[in-house]
Amino acid sequence: MPLSSYRAFEPALAFAAESTEKAMDRLLPRGEEGEARLFDAMRYSSLGGGKRLRAFFVLAGATLFKVGAMPALRTASAIEFVHAYSLIHDDLPAMDDDDLRRGKPSCHRQFGEATAILAGDALQALAFEVLAHEATHGDPAVRTTLVTELARAAGAHGMVGGQMLDLLAETQGAPMSIGAITRLQRLKTGALISFSCTAGAILGKAAEPMRTALAAYAHDLGLAFQIVDDLLDVEGDAAALGKATNKDAAAGKATFVSILGIERARAQASLLAQQAATHLEPLGPAADLLKQAAKFVVKRRA
Repeated sequence: MPLSSYRAFEPALAFAAESTEKAMDRLLPRGEEGEARLFDAMRYSSLGGGKRLRAFFVLAGATLFKVGAMPALRTASAIEFVHAYSLIHDDLPAMDDDDLRRGKPSCHRQFGEATAILAGDALQALAFEVLAHEATHGDPAVRTTLVTELARAAGAHGMVGGQMLDLLAETQGAPMSIGAITRLQRLKTGALISFSCTAGAILGKAAEPMRTALAAYAHDLGLAFQIVDDLLDVEGDAAALGKATNKDAAAGKATFVSILGIERARAQASLLAQQAATHLEPLGPAADLLKQAAKFVVKRRA
């Protein structure tokens, strides 16, 4: 049953997660060679956990433009590989130094720091290998655009640049302004979400106004997502989240919550989610699952 046949968000999310997990399992290396420990670390960190929200955005966007299942699932898998790589590296002692991820020991605690670094490197490379393969799309120009856009979202002007700003924020004397935090999170979190939301339009060779609408949706949704993450760090349950809480406050980090306060932050997240949904109006009823996703983002508890 395709994703387009679902009307309610949560069953659709579960379907997207299960479908993407199976695709990732097929794409990930396995074997008994000398590098088998690397394969195990890659599979450990990328399979069997997470909401697969980024994958959902890819698949939901793909349904809007009648994209086939294989191109959509390969692209969804690629973004999940990049996301898994980012979490492995984010958890390292040199970064956020987290011992727990998705309710189990983080990769460096399970396999050691050196193997964890290599697993992250390999997952990132695999993502681009998958996108560049002709099975992802028959048109080389489409594959080139996917590779370019994901590289931009994941690199120095996207996620990695945002992580650099996050590290600098821990050492600078003055607290960050709301504008600086917004820019940091647009890079660190929002860039990959933006790629996820627009990838279906790229695969479907959609008209520029459609891509623009999805990019605007992703912009507001990404900020709402991060505000809720900040709220969950303060109010969330560590067991439900599968990771430690109150880490930002302990590190002295400025966040949306520390600047706005809990109630204003929650109100801002709701406003952004509503704005995100309005950007989808040009896409009509077919975008209803994406509108429901915006509501889910602000109501989630994990």
